[in-house]
Amino acid sequence: MMRFIARLYFWLIGWKVKNEVPSTLKKYVMIGLPHTSNWDFPIAMAALLILRLKTNYLAKKELFRFPLGIIMRAFGGIPVDRSKHGGLVDAMIDELNKHDEMILLIPPEGTRKYVKDWKTGFYRVAMGANVPIVLAYLDYGRKTTGLKAVFYPTGDYEKDVEAMKSYYKGMKGKYPKYQNV
Repeated sequence: MMRFIARLYFWLIGWKVKNEVPSTLKKYVMIGLPHTSNWDFPIAMAALLILRLKTNYLAKKELFRFPLGIIMRAFGGIPVDRSKHGGLVDAMIDELNKHDEMILLIPPEGTRKYVKDWKTGFYRVAMGANVPIVLAYLDYGRKTTGLKAVFYPTGDYEKDVEAMKSYYKGMKGKYPKYQNV
């Protein structure tokens, strides 16, 4: 039923979903870009339902208050206290290592506003758990979302980030002035 509602939602808003990633991949960190609007959440969650992907994702703890918290948790949300530093990367590595199948969605920008540099947590989690990074996108210019590619980190963060950013060239967030790709 939820998948039907997601498809109806996409039809109503005129969006399409694409998947260019093998379905045999069962455990990975997924990054979603560009992340510039609160509208990214319902579009991304509908796309994940259509693709039949059960994900967990990190979001600021303030979003988990009643009543929104019910929805956030139902879709796999993990609250993060952004005022506390340390331990989150190790906790996410442990979670990935405990499961044979797990998708952890992390927006590398860490916020909807413009940031000069991506946060490094998604990369450190992927390296620590020895899992690939799947590149997901929301392209408001083409009204298309989906999974673009599988990226295997090499350990050279700067080089890998530039390589990952190349997959996002030409894509537009809802508010392009806030994106860093």
